[in-house]
Amino acid sequence: MKIKILSLITMLIVLGSTSKTFANNNATLLKEKAAISKIEVRGNVELYISDAPSDQIKVYNKYYSESALVQSQNGVLRIASYTNEKLIVWVSSSDLRSVSAYDNSVVKSFGHLSKIEFNVDLHNQAEANLNLDTYAATLTVKDNAKVSMSGSTQDLNLHYDNQTNVIRNAFIVQHLYEARPSFTAAVESNNILSM
Repeated sequence: MKIKILSLITMLIVLGSTSKTFANNNATLLKEKAAISKIEVRGNVELYISDAPSDQIKVYNKYYSESALVQSQNGVLRIASYTNEKLIVWVSSSDLRSVSAYDNSVVKSFGHLSKIEFNVDLHNQAEANLNLDTYAATLTVKDNAKVSMSGSTQDLNLHYDNQTNVIRNAFIVQHLYEARPSFTAAVESNNILSM
């Protein structure tokens, strides 16, 4: 019960802090016929992701005039923008399983993401702030990318170049597998921890 109340309070805080951003911009609503299972983000994009019974994409800029790309094909949604102003996109999905972010992209969960399996792949200067409730999660943080996680998972498969770029203060993990760049594959295969 306490977790549900805390989740509700957190969601209200997130809604309050981001509603100004969403309210100040014109939104273009894109409906998807095929389920979105993977998102790839490149450039200067701020992506909000949330669970929903049906898939929907909201773009909060006039992206057609900004040379931005929002394209969906075979369940993969590709979002790219290389303008100075961040392209703000909110994706609601019923079956999202993977997010990859590159360049200066920012990925934020809008509320609590509840998944059986979820993969996050961050590169370059990308950042992610995620509130997850998963059975299994795989997180790859390369280059100078950063992630902050809250919530819980049964199994976390964590690969990173720099440990200080992975913040798990409020993230409960039952079984942790960490792959650090300086370890050999034999050491990595035996590095299963319980928290």
